[in-house]
Parts: sequence; C-alpha cells; structure tokens
Amino acid sequence: MKDVIKIILGNIFIGCSYAYLVVPHEIINGGVTSLAMICNALSGAGVTNLANLITILLLLLCLIFLGKGYFFKSILSSICYLIFFNLSYSLPISIHLTIIPSIILATVFIAIGYYLCISANSTTVGVDVIAIILHQRNKKIDIAIAIRMLNYLVLLFGFTIFGWTSIIKGGAFTFIYSFILKKLLTRKSAAVIEKGLAVNN
Repeated sequence: MKDVIKIILGNIFIGCSYAYLVVPHEIINGGVTSLAMICNALSGAGVTNLANLITILLLLLCLIFLGKGYFFKSILSSICYLIFFNLSYSLPISIHLTIIPSIILATVFIAIGYYLCISANSTTVGVDVIAIILHQRNKKIDIAIAIRMLNYLVLLFGFTIFGWTSIIKGGAFTFIYSFILKKLLTRKSAAVIEKGLAVNN
C-alpha cells in the first residue's frame, strides 16, 4: 500500500509539472514523447501512435527484464500519469512564470516524482525503464546518470527537428532534474546501508 501511495504522489508531481510548467514552455526533455516526435518525422506514423507503441515496448521490456512486480506497478504509474496530466491540462489554470523559474520548479517536482516512483520499485514507463534495467545488470551504472545520457541521446538525434533553442532548454532541464534525482537516490542508498549496519550491530 505504501508503494501505491508513493506511485500516485510521484505522478501527481510529474503530471502537474508537465501540464503547468513543461508543456506551456515547449520544453523537450528527451523522453518518450520526444522520441515519438523524431520517429514521426522519419515515418509519418503519427506522434500519438508512436508514443503508444514505444510505451508498450517499454512495458514489455519492464516485464521481461524487471519482473511482474515492476510491470504491474509501472502500469499503475502510467495510468496515474495520464489521469493527472490530462486532468491538470484540462483545468483553466495558468502559472505565469518565465522560462528559468519554470525549469527550476519543474525539475525539482519531476525529480521528486521520479524518486517516489523508483523508490517504490516502479518506473514512469519512460527511459527510466532502460536505466533501471542497466542498473540491475550492473550496479555500477547510476540510474540518474543513465536517464540523463539516454535523454541527451534522444535530444541529439532530434536536433534537426527541435532546433537549438529546444535542445538547450531540454539539455538544461534534463541535467538539473537528473542531478536532483541522483542526490535523492544516493541519499536513499546511504540510509539503507546505514540501517543495515545498525541492524547487524
């Protein structure tokens, strides 16, 4: 039950941040939607169709490599995100901030959202699925850094589509939220180790 609450809270942070801060400023972060936009430019299959296809593929990877526990929690996470994003986006609410404060606020809230989901052994059904799989295979691979690199890779491939302005905004956004996420995950790992040592003593 605790994990379910964390997943719901995490997606409230993520969904609201995207609806009120990220989308209005057209910040591209290198995630599933950005990848779908790139694939659409190459194939013309439609952004929504491609985003759905990529999401399904990520869920399959989650089931195969991370197991049923991660899989079902990730489905819950995906449903929660869709609900909170669409609900927030449909409400007649506007947050009038310039780009810099918007990026700062969004990165903090999204990092917290990612942390809550990941610490509940779930994913946001984004590139974090691949990052967590890599971490499970090799514990030396840092989840937050892997997410950052994967996002940068998507942004790099999408340069001709997004242009310099979007790449710069997206790069800054990705760096800051992954930096905060790394701090949160490192703190959690340290707390777990400390707790284990206390039990052994």
